[in-house]
Amino acid sequence: MSDRFRSNRVVFNVLSVSLLICLASATLCPAVNSKVTRQSTSAEFLKGEIEGLVIGSRGTIQLGRSAEVLVEKFENVWSINSIVASGGAIYAGTSPNGGIYKYSLKELTKIYPPGGPGGPVESAESEKVNEPNDPNDPNDPNDVDAKISNEHIFAMTTDLAGRVLAGISGAQCKLFRFEGDKMELVFEPNDAKYIFAIDIDAGGNIYLGTGPEGKVYGSDAFGKKPRVVYDSLDKNILSLATGPDKFIYAGSDGRGLVYKIDPRTEEATVLYDSEQPEITTLLFRNNGDLCAGATSAKVVETQTQFAAQLPETGRPETKETDGKSSKKSEGGRKLKIPNTAKPADSKAAASVAPIRKGDSSGSASHIYKISSEGFVTDMFGEQAVFLSLAEEDGKLLVGTGNDGRLFAVDPASEVEAVVYEDEQAVQITAIAVVNGDVYLGTANPAKLIKLSKDFASEGTYISDLIDAGQPAQWGKLQIDADIPKGCKVLVSSRSGNVKDVNDPTFSKWTEPTEITEPVPLGCPLGRFCQYKLILQSKSGDDTPVIREVAVAETIPNLAPKVLSVTLARLATAAKEGYFKIGYEAKDDNKDTLTYKVDFRKFGRTSWIELKDELTDDNIEWDGKTVEDGRYEVRVTASDLRSNTTITQLEGSRISEAVVIDNTGPVIGDTDAEALVDEDGPCRIFKFDVADLLSAIDKVEYTIDSNADWIGAVPDDLVYDTTDEGFIIKVDPKEDLPPGDHVLTIKATDAVGNVTYKTLDVIG
Repeated sequence: MSDRFRSNRVVFNVLSVSLLICLASATLCPAVNSKVTRQSTSAEFLKGEIEGLVIGSRGTIQLGRSAEVLVEKFENVWSINSIVASGGAIYAGTSPNGGIYKYSLKELTKIYPPGGPGGPVESAESEKVNEPNDPNDPNDPNDVDAKISNEHIFAMTTDLAGRVLAGISGAQCKLFRFEGDKMELVFEPNDAKYIFAIDIDAGGNIYLGTGPEGKVYGSDAFGKKPRVVYDSLDKNILSLATGPDKFIYAGSDGRGLVYKIDPRTEEATVLYDSEQPEITTLLFRNNGDLCAGATSAKVVETQTQFAAQLPETGRPETKETDGKSSKKSEGGRKLKIPNTAKPADSKAAASVAPIRKGDSSGSASHIYKISSEGFVTDMFGEQAVFLSLAEEDGKLLVGTGNDGRLFAVDPASEVEAVVYEDEQAVQITAIAVVNGDVYLGTANPAKLIKLSKDFASEGTYISDLIDAGQPAQWGKLQIDADIPKGCKVLVSSRSGNVKDVNDPTFSKWTEPTEITEPVPLGCPLGRFCQYKLILQSKSGDDTPVIREVAVAETIPNLAPKVLSVTLARLATAAKEGYFKIGYEAKDDNKDTLTYKVDFRKFGRTSWIELKDELTDDNIEWDGKTVEDGRYEVRVTASDLRSNTTITQLEGSRISEAVVIDNTGPVIGDTDAEALVDEDGPCRIFKFDVADLLSAIDKVEYTIDSNADWIGAVPDDLVYDTTDEGFIIKVDPKEDLPPGDHVLTIKATDAVGNVTYKTLDVIG
């Protein structure tokens, strides 16, 4: 950050927001707490919308560079694929229909095809690279009357004399040189349809990256002695860069390789094998570092979609399974492919659907720094399509899709920022840095844009929705920012109760207010709030820099909610008759809660307090302290500790009725009689067992205090009621020999209460 910002720094301490809002609230309702939403990271800020601003990777918002759309519409053009500057003019190569445009003195001129589609072609006077004109071949490229259609200009550059070199792609490809009003054919690569990259070395030698045979062609500055410098196993060579070490570096499509090629020996090594399938851009920085843009968005398919009317459509494919054609070129031969393709209707390109803005790139792309030994540093990664790369003042400019963003990456500080984002264009496909200005070419739609050195005079940031969860009173907004002299930051806001910013029920934006201190937002009560920051600069030399935004909200006090109340009998012997009362509550204000527990016998109206001022979520209750019966428990939650006696609220819930039964079953009178049945003589004991509240769970008996209890079965064979009848049959020979005996009966109810009864049996 520059010293000019720090010298005029205006810092608003965000930590004071909560205190300020609480003090403001205390006048009206001191019991209500405020919540402060802070945004200070790039991920948080990028959820909003920007116009004329830059969001830095370290969470800053500032004015972007002043942008001017030089050409807003190109006729029948979807993409500007390349931009070069020469003689004070800007040249743009486009698709489809293969146009080259010159922008100079605020005028746009189409210089290719000359005289309209299929105009005359002037060949190089120094030497004819191709064979002489063939009058029997109407498609001979050396014929000045040849008609050229279905063409695409994917690559352009300037030679050492500043003249424009352009690669024409189509049914076959050609390299042309433009100087003034003249155009000459430099040479025509063999076995190629697409020229994706052009570069010039220090000696003026020309190199081409082509497809669909994945070859690198080379010639001298005049197009003489053309040859295949390297024939790769890849489908296309998408990018080229000539290094200070006199090697040629090439980026491939399909395997994502960076080749290091010796043009003298025509031998190559793989310098780097990336995880992405395409090396779309290569750039030698001014300090000598090689940077490679690797992406996985099928850039070639995107480019060649404009050529859908050609014999070979879409992504160029080769005939053999290894990605190579059996047709090879010999070094030093004059390179020519007869044009046997029939001209197609140039209007067919208009039927190809463009990629939509915002379409996902599928996976992350990366900018790598690669040393001459092949050591790699990952400098920048983004979930986007990397299409273009340039350097300005030591920073890398990266043009991306499919959101039409231009990133600036500082390799030294590892800070990146969105420098420019186009509202309509899907991709930024070309970048040229000319005398401190940056020229951008876009696709879908095609536009030519100039970014100046100065900051924009104004930019706006509209935040994502801030959700209070409940209709809230929105308090003050404040920022942590540097605001130089001559700059301003203004804020406006709006609110609503639906999670749709386009819903017409949202309030109108408030009038913008300059931020010199914490500013009341002034929007109506609502669950959702949105703020708009307007950054302004009078001179264009400075910009405000915002590091943090804080928004305060106040939700009116809401009553706590008791969500559940449960009672469970404790099973331990030490806690016989005890119940555990558990409860769960929530408070939308995040208030501190205390609890009160009451009970009453079922059917009564008044409650009896059990405990108050509880902070735990459960207590134990000794059920033996009350008479048997059915009871209800009420739990009341209070937010008094976070409020006043005036504003505090309560919420309560009543449990399901629970049975408290501390009394064992009653064993009725026992009738004894002697009978003779099919098994012989026996003694019968008949009795009833009843319980007031609980079902009978078990009845057992024993004779003469035998330790082994014998289970009895109810008359209806099922233990399921509070009243059961029983018959005990005893064999007098085995169980009751002559003499007196004692029959003991033990009855247990469902909650474990036990009753014993003994019966004297006289023998």
